[in-house]
Amino acid sequence: MQPHSSLPTRPGDWLEPAGDSAQLIAHAHQRSAAFGLRPHEQADLTPVDAGALAWSVARNAALCAYARPVMETLSAQIAGTQSMVVLTDASGIVLHALGDDEFMGRAARVALRPGAVWSERSKGTNAVGTALAMGEALQVTGPQHFLHVNQFLACSCAPILDPQSQVMGALDVSGDHRGQSPHTMALVRMSARMVENQLFRKMFEDAVLLRFHAREEFLGTLLEGMAAFAPDGRFLAANRSAQFQLGLSPQALQARTFSSLFGMPMGALLQHARAAVPAHLPLWLHGGVRVSAMVLFRASRPGLVAQSVAPAGDAAQLRPGRQAPSAPPAGAQRLSSLRYLDSGDAQLAQVIDRVGRLLGRDVPTMILGETGTGKELLAQAIHHDGPRSAKPFVAVNCASIPEALMEAELFGYEEGAFTGARRKGSPGKIVQAHGGTLFLDEIGDMPLSMQARLLRVLQERCVAPLGSTRLIEVDVQVICATHRPLRAMMAEGRFRDDLYYRLNGLVVRLPALRERSDLAVIVERLLRAQHEAEGSHGRSAGGPPRVAPEVMALFRAHAWPGNLRQLNNVLRTAALMAEGAGELQLCHLPEDFLDECGAAAMPQPGPGPGAAEGSASPAASPSPALPEGITAGSVREALAAHGGNVSAAARALGVARNTVYRYLKLDQLPASPAVAPQARGGGPSASMAAHSSSP
Repeated sequence: MQPHSSLPTRPGDWLEPAGDSAQLIAHAHQRSAAFGLRPHEQADLTPVDAGALAWSVARNAALCAYARPVMETLSAQIAGTQSMVVLTDASGIVLHALGDDEFMGRAARVALRPGAVWSERSKGTNAVGTALAMGEALQVTGPQHFLHVNQFLACSCAPILDPQSQVMGALDVSGDHRGQSPHTMALVRMSARMVENQLFRKMFEDAVLLRFHAREEFLGTLLEGMAAFAPDGRFLAANRSAQFQLGLSPQALQARTFSSLFGMPMGALLQHARAAVPAHLPLWLHGGVRVSAMVLFRASRPGLVAQSVAPAGDAAQLRPGRQAPSAPPAGAQRLSSLRYLDSGDAQLAQVIDRVGRLLGRDVPTMILGETGTGKELLAQAIHHDGPRSAKPFVAVNCASIPEALMEAELFGYEEGAFTGARRKGSPGKIVQAHGGTLFLDEIGDMPLSMQARLLRVLQERCVAPLGSTRLIEVDVQVICATHRPLRAMMAEGRFRDDLYYRLNGLVVRLPALRERSDLAVIVERLLRAQHEAEGSHGRSAGGPPRVAPEVMALFRAHAWPGNLRQLNNVLRTAALMAEGAGELQLCHLPEDFLDECGAAAMPQPGPGPGAAEGSASPAASPSPALPEGITAGSVREALAAHGGNVSAAARALGVARNTVYRYLKLDQLPASPAVAPQARGGGPSASMAAHSSSP
């Protein structure tokens, strides 16, 4: 790579693919034939075993942690296009996949699923294997695949490189070749660079990090250059954009220093970094190009970076098979993004828009909502999308900590501060969240004495551990959540006014599940997430189960007093009961959930799975078989005698509850008012009488 006297007019030129695509494909076909593969042969669909997959995922923990949120965003951008997003390691093993249900079912037949191997040696010419082999992004469409069985695919893949330009893995979008979009390749390429930049920032978070671009408006975007230096000025690494702007290869950069690259003494750069609010810094590249730069340096003591970051020229610390120098943030793999949470409900979209406008502004946020509405998920997404994402996200449930232990848990303590204290003490949750986000869940349950101490910490930004006179400075973003009416509690003297007004910079309310319009999307995502979790442990094959129309109708009619938490538990139990069936039906639902719904909630969209026991129509079918001596009258009497309690009636009759439910549905048994159960949670739950008279 030659030095540039000026940068290209198009700032994204460095993202363009290199080389002739047709020539790359021709060479890949030659390699495939040399591996002994034949175009008409069936591909090897055998995945690696569960242990090997778990080992690959663990070995690539940092890659997975930072790629999954990007994959969620990419999946949302291509939703409805009969496509899927795939992440692989450097050897082509699929680590994670998500996308459209229907297409994922087709893709599973050619082993596009976790554990499958998509190297050229295994599958011949394909986007993943060929991109990994060449180290370049490319698209492989239809007949360009070496194996005929894969020629229904159109795949766009970009390798993901570590800070030393070694291949870590690949990001791929695969879909039906008839629906390919010319924009897919650009989306994949940009998504791969996004993962690379996040990994770069994480790996060198304690180094002197320089962000720069010839156009100031591109600072903070995907196109900015990033270069890391030790405090003594030694070059450590640069991302792809920085290499392009500097006009030097990674090998040539290893011999450089900050001063030789930018013409400024390292001491002057560090002095600029220590400013309270560092401004943009004008610098000149060795080729004479002027760039605008920002510098970050957060090392807590002199020499920290020199000790913790590998010397220049050392092998990449994030290469496959090598342990990363620092682990991803606790819980990083489960953090989602605001974009992913936006699943189509207008109320939730408004909440996401409001919190999105204040990202990075350190405005305290208060999240209101019923139990189980996803308050912690929203807090995680705010943290993940903000500038503190590389720092800890520490959640504290104020309702679950005994009052006697809450002070020590929050503020920490010194050794010997109280009986049973740990040796060497404990830093406390607030100090653990330094630099990141402190999430105080159920803040309305915090005792008044703790409220006063918390207020002092928030005002003074320092913590005094129990048994200590020293103060520890803390920098935290505070997000709190509660289902309690704080204003009413303030009026009753159970919550401090001053703390409330310190915490409520932005107040948002999450809608209850019964108020949302995106139930079908939520059900689909929860089932897929559960299926992937089961699959990662080798316990699930194929795709997640479909949801029968009558089950979805039942879900829509239910009040969901436990909200998302309850829905998740119901789906997990039902999916396990339906394992191998392919479709989640009424008989797979937990019995206590059916009791809560009441038999009246059973929808009747027409002949369904239950109707198959009789003729095509319930009205024309005979009553379902019951044990000898049990009649429609005895069922009615049992229900009336037990106040409509199906469980009690079933026990009295000596039959299963689903038998009674099915009898009510198919035989349209007239029910007395005593049978009608009470609606739960204030939601729309119909009575048995209404059910029996419905068409």
